[in-house]
Amino acid sequence: MFQSFTSTADRNAGPARLGALQLQMKAHGITAFLVPHADEHQGEYLPERAERLAWLTGFTGSAGFAIATPKTCVVFVDGRYTLQVKEQVHPDSFDTESLIETPPSKWLEQNTDKNDVIGYDPWLITTKQICAYEKACKKSGATLKPVENLIDRIWDNQPDAPLGKAFIHPVTYAGKPAEDKLAEVRKKISERDCQLTVLTDPASIAWLFNIRGSDIEHNPLALCFAIVPAEATPIVFIDEHKFDGETRDHLENLAVISEPDTLVEALGETGADTSVLCDPNLMPVVLAETISKAGGKIVEGPDPVILLRAVKNVVELEGARQAHIRDGVAMCKFLCWLDSQNPESLTEISAARKLEELRAENALNMDSQLKEISFDTISGHGPNGAIVHYRVTEETNRRFENNSLYLCDSGGQYVDGTTDITRTIAIGNPPEQAIRDFTLVLKGHIAIATARFPEGTRGVDIDVLARHALWQHGRDFAHGTGHGVGSYLNVHEGPQSISRRGTEPFKEGMIISNEPGYYMAGEYGIRIENLVIVGELEGIDGGNTRTHAFETITLAPIDHRLINPSLLTPDERNWLNHYHKEVREKLSDFLENDEQDWLRIMTAPI
Repeated sequence: MFQSFTSTADRNAGPARLGALQLQMKAHGITAFLVPHADEHQGEYLPERAERLAWLTGFTGSAGFAIATPKTCVVFVDGRYTLQVKEQVHPDSFDTESLIETPPSKWLEQNTDKNDVIGYDPWLITTKQICAYEKACKKSGATLKPVENLIDRIWDNQPDAPLGKAFIHPVTYAGKPAEDKLAEVRKKISERDCQLTVLTDPASIAWLFNIRGSDIEHNPLALCFAIVPAEATPIVFIDEHKFDGETRDHLENLAVISEPDTLVEALGETGADTSVLCDPNLMPVVLAETISKAGGKIVEGPDPVILLRAVKNVVELEGARQAHIRDGVAMCKFLCWLDSQNPESLTEISAARKLEELRAENALNMDSQLKEISFDTISGHGPNGAIVHYRVTEETNRRFENNSLYLCDSGGQYVDGTTDITRTIAIGNPPEQAIRDFTLVLKGHIAIATARFPEGTRGVDIDVLARHALWQHGRDFAHGTGHGVGSYLNVHEGPQSISRRGTEPFKEGMIISNEPGYYMAGEYGIRIENLVIVGELEGIDGGNTRTHAFETITLAPIDHRLINPSLLTPDERNWLNHYHKEVREKLSDFLENDEQDWLRIMTAPI
């Protein structure tokens, strides 16, 4: 199994751990300590060593923040985790706040004064974040103080830094040699009148040098840094224990290899007046200060690799399509199996295990391999489905009941593509209210899937399409509608998104999720997720503006037992019937006879 169902955090340990941290704070003359969910690379998914927020508070979500004070600790989460955080943190020692409505900078402004000293680890706070905290402290009178990480001083048996093996990602899957990618990045550096850039995101380095790794669960990354000059040879700062001979030879043909602990020294040799392109969302304060002290000039701008890797080439796109056919077959086998079971014999864990087994078996049967799952499966029955990023554990594992809903959000990592799919399934006869809510979510999903939009359109411009039907019934969901997806890389990547904060224009070749939802706390969760590709600009007869459209590449039935056809327009029914016809035609030949019969029923026209 690629996933464990053992709880990774201890709610009851939180008060004692907070007490130990507060003693450290007092010893260092600090009245508040910042605890981001972050490592030195600002990754969403962290190595065990960097899970300081979870260790301290018990909260295991992939986004969050905490501020410890002498009396309490405030845990900040967004709308995905409002239910989860209340279950995971101890109420006697931890308070909760909205990461969106009251971000940490705003909280500091409102809750500190001239007597307060705010401690932070300068490896874990970015230059953009520190600007917000400096502004807040200027208003409140508090002082910011960089310190060593105080949690590391009290975390007994803290895991070591990971040393997973790095390996070559062949150009047959990457679609472009690393030399060509380096030329593109160098051009971007020169266009900003800079002499070099510092890459801190391992996904950017993986894409740029056509390597992958195994330092992070479910994400094929090798933790490392890189300096890429506009003209000279790049330097990759990575532990040599992560290489075999072939991978080392590959990377040495492209860059100088150096140990990670030499990065600060290398940046300290930045020449006077050297312009360094730095992404303020990713650059740790400690590295930015090192460059400045050496006389370098920091030029703020996005990581020059991010947009390049977001726009997939033709090889990557075809790989994604093939991976989704493979993944769709596995999903059909799983959904067919699920329908044949007595609900009372199922649990959230047994369902998640079965799906992973079928993914692995089916990949081998189709001459491929499941390299990993792309994230811990969200396997939520009934009320647990209403916890948006629910992770089932042995303690929370729920047995299925009849006449309910089951939400399953899962994905696979294949060498030719990364998948991410959510299906909500009827267990027995679902409540009428759930059928109505599911149909409203489906209408939003179809609105995104069928959207046409001109060049320059951003996610914020079309997010409303996913919510319109829900809004008319006084409903909404507290997460984005879509996120970018990597090519055998992170399942969540930017810069594109469909959300209220999605300001990056869509470009041909981007892959993005389409996943509206609705969550009835204590009862059920609904989400329908497919991945889509942004198509090329095309004209429409009678129109005067060329527009993009989305190509849906995820293939699996949408449960017709949860659809009220009377709430769908003729165009919406046509889209659903056409989608199901495509699912049937592309997947049937890979299924057994009984699975084919099931698929015909589940994709019959409505």
